[in-house]
Amino acid sequence: MIKIAIYEDNIALRSSLSHLLQSSEEFEFLGAYENPEHIIQNCLEKTPHVILMDIDMPVMNGIEAATLVKNKFPEVNILILTIFEDRDKLFDALKAGASGYLLKNSSVIEIIEAIHEIHRGGSPMTPSVARKVLDFFSKPQTQPNPEEKLSDRELDILRCLVSGDSYKMIAANCFISMGTVRSHINNIYKKLHVNSKSEAVVKALKERLVD
Repeated sequence: MIKIAIYEDNIALRSSLSHLLQSSEEFEFLGAYENPEHIIQNCLEKTPHVILMDIDMPVMNGIEAATLVKNKFPEVNILILTIFEDRDKLFDALKAGASGYLLKNSSVIEIIEAIHEIHRGGSPMTPSVARKVLDFFSKPQTQPNPEEKLSDRELDILRCLVSGDSYKMIAANCFISMGTVRSHINNIYKKLHVNSKSEAVVKALKERLVD
């Protein structure tokens, strides 16, 4: 049986998902929670195989919670179930360690199949979400002009972004002002031909721009 827990702040959805999982002999239902405040303790006590995780929740969002869980319990599979379809949220969730990403308009059958797939080692995604990932990675990579090459300082800041540092942390670590951090990051976006932190991080990892 697949041991599964739910983190979802919408009462109606949390209740319906709980009922669905409790009524199936394929799953061992470990509980449903309105926020992930105690997620590490819950994982220690109940050792889930799969966590169904919303993104927008009080106390701590699902991406932050996913990061905590994967750092402590890398074997736990996290399946995002959310209304958010934008690339920033998608790439942030994948970077945090989520192995699947479904939209909340998915059918019951799609959710059940996704739980089985992620437990078998797959990465289930709503088709429109999967297309965004494929589109991003299938874009032809433009060769930068010499003047577009990242400076040593910009590479330092890009490393900080990959590590998940906030702008405030980058300013402190690099001994520069917040305004200078923003200026460098804007330049990084222009040189990498990206529009967000998530895209910059993904491109940096994909093209091995930083160590």
